Amino acid sequence: MAILKIARMGHPVLRRRADPVADPTAPEIAVLVEDMIDTLEDAGGVGLAAPQVHVPLQVMIFDVPRERQTERDGEAPEGLRVLINPVIEPVGDEHVGDWEGCLSIPDMVGYVKRPARIRYCGLDLAGKQITCIADGFHARVVQHECDHLWGRLYPSRIEDFSLFGFSDEIRRDPPPTEPATESVKERQQ
Repeated sequence: MAILKIARMGHPVLRRRADPVADPTAPEIAVLVEDMIDTLEDAGGVGLAAPQVHVPLQVMIFDVPRERQTERDGEAPEGLRVLINPVIEPVGDEHVGDWEGCLSIPDMVGYVKRPARIRYCGLDLAGKQITCIADGFHARVVQHECDHLWGRLYPSRIEDFSLFGFSDEIRRDPPPTEPATESVKERQQ
């Protein structure tokens, strides 16, 4: 198919809420998804939302690589998943932090806290309802991609901007991440 251009932070398509897909079985949605898959594979990512390829529709694809699965990720989907018009809700009150990157914000990472467990539902390309409980990285990637559909990028969720920077710098000398507010105070003294 085609490798599409990825919109970068600041582009208007990433700042607006994407439109729902009226017919997930429409041929143009299948073509979009194929192009998104090619683009994701070329970029080496694990998730991609349609607004990231300049298409303001509620379509996302994601994968939970085996090396990112945990025992809590028992319900992780096998292979790449397509999710159209998704809805997510937290399950429980637990939040966990982890480092996130984004194809629309190249070479940067930030420490983001998100609900640890979610329930999501949406449609696949056949129009069939998908419902799933997700934990760990599975939950994180779904929430990250859903944020794109709602006009939000992960830096808006960062609580401590000392935990945001270029990925090579963070890998070289990772800052303490828990508790983030104490580490900032300690650095200021």
